[in-house]
Amino acid sequence: MRKIIYRIIFLIFLINPAVYSQDLEPDSAQNIINHSMIQALSTNKNIFVVFHASWCTWCKWLDTAFESPEIKPIMEKYYVITKIDVKEFGKKIEILENPGGQKLLGKFGGKSGLPFLVVLNRNGKMIANSNMMPKNQNIGYPGSKEEIAAFIKLLKKTTPQITSKHMSIISDYLIKNTPL
Repeated sequence: MRKIIYRIIFLIFLINPAVYSQDLEPDSAQNIINHSMIQALSTNKNIFVVFHASWCTWCKWLDTAFESPEIKPIMEKYYVITKIDVKEFGKKIEILENPGGQKLLGKFGGKSGLPFLVVLNRNGKMIANSNMMPKNQNIGYPGSKEEIAAFIKLLKKTTPQITSKHMSIISDYLIKNTPL
């Protein structure tokens, strides 16, 4: 009897690929934000959104910085980190880009350049974005002294409780590991 049940289950998986295949379409940008809001509400943190693309070298450098043992625990202490994929090309649009991401990017002031950073409060309202350079330009990856200073300003503005020690660790890492 047990063998028959196993065979039936096996046949169901063979006949119905939907049972074991994953939906290949990326999650919508709004679903990602909604999930982050739930997490932010339960942890009492703000949401740090990184708009990025697979082709973007600056985005990869920011990913490396945010995953570093120096910066990752600091950022995770103060923020729910969220990534939204935008501005892809060709077939990558369908397999990587989060539907609605371009619209959110525009809504939050992302007019040029990636990575584009946005900090939202727990309710999804924008506190600040990375247009903190002269002439309201995007910080992008904070690689120059001016960009690092603007990035630290963004952190101070969106997380007043961040310690000077943590800001120094982040600033020192970015200075030491700048690709410029």
